[in-house]
Amino acid sequence: MARSVTAKKSVKPAKPPYVLDEQVGFILRQVWQRHSSIFTRDIGTNLTPTQWAALSKLAETGPCSQNQLGRLTAMDVATIKGVIDRLTARGLTETSQDPEDGRRLLVSLTRAGQQLAEKLAPNALAITRETLAPLDAKERDTLMALLNKLR
Repeated sequence: MARSVTAKKSVKPAKPPYVLDEQVGFILRQVWQRHSSIFTRDIGTNLTPTQWAALSKLAETGPCSQNQLGRLTAMDVATIKGVIDRLTARGLTETSQDPEDGRRLLVSLTRAGQQLAEKLAPNALAITRETLAPLDAKERDTLMALLNKLR
């Protein structure tokens, strides 16, 4: 008795409605991971990206309240407090009373913090250049404009 063998057809599945590799959040996370790896390798000291953000913003603006610094660096209250606590413990920042409002404390860079911010600025610029290196100048400008529009 002969059996009939039916060949199973290979059916390519339909494209699912959600493809992770096409999602902006997933792509941004991968880009962030690449940038973070470059940052960690090249910053040249034991600073996290959030600590560098606080240091560089204080170097840019001068003393400000911890709350204002958090807003300027896009950190919530708990995050900026932890960042400043760690930077202060390392002797890079300090707090003092605001002469205009005695209830408020101002965060400022110490001399060591200012020197470190100045020393690391070229590294930070190189990190940005390397992160954006796969793009030509026009693409870099477009990317930055689009990212700023998404803020």
